[in-house]
Amino acid sequence: MNDTHIIIFAKAPVAGFAKTRLNPVLGAHGAARLAQRMLLHTVAHAMAAQTGTVELCVTPSPADPAWHALSLPAALRWSAQGEGDLGARMARAARRVLDAGQPVLLIGTDCPTLDATVLRAAAQALHAHDAVLGPSADGGYVLLGLKRFDAALFDDIPWSTSAVAGMTLARMARAGWRVHQSAPAHDIDLPEDLQWLPADWRVQDRNLR
Repeated sequence: MNDTHIIIFAKAPVAGFAKTRLNPVLGAHGAARLAQRMLLHTVAHAMAAQTGTVELCVTPSPADPAWHALSLPAALRWSAQGEGDLGARMARAARRVLDAGQPVLLIGTDCPTLDATVLRAAAQALHAHDAVLGPSADGGYVLLGLKRFDAALFDDIPWSTSAVAGMTLARMARAGWRVHQSAPAHDIDLPEDLQWLPADWRVQDRNLR
């Protein structure tokens, strides 16, 4: 099943840049440390899923010194997110992989339960479906798997709102796609989301500030 390309969208885990909505409870440096932990966790599970190439699509670009101190697998492929809103950046990356003839899974680093088992199951579901969507509890999604490209999935979407998953599913339905939905999961974006961290993380992260 090593034919599905995973693209992880990530910000450099730098204080004042990553996970800033957690600054009020963790402080800027604590939020950045949590961002780094989630990034390393996501990369490790994406590699362990063994579905195919794993790509880290980043901002700032891979050449930025912010990335140099991180211990990341040599087998990772790197790319820059580039300009535009989230939809434009995701669309470019997805289209590049799909045009090369490979299915693609698009994920972020904000969902610790998006582990190797979930990623393998999503890649497997793409064999029988046109798309896979992993909804998040806040109305967005934590995973988008595609076997074909449609710009409508990325254009004029109100990102970071509770309408994202519903609008995306509606557009897939209009296109007549077969869609598999995985179980809802929790992103870690806001202070109230910290309760959804793994239990052993919560113990350590009390002192992240």
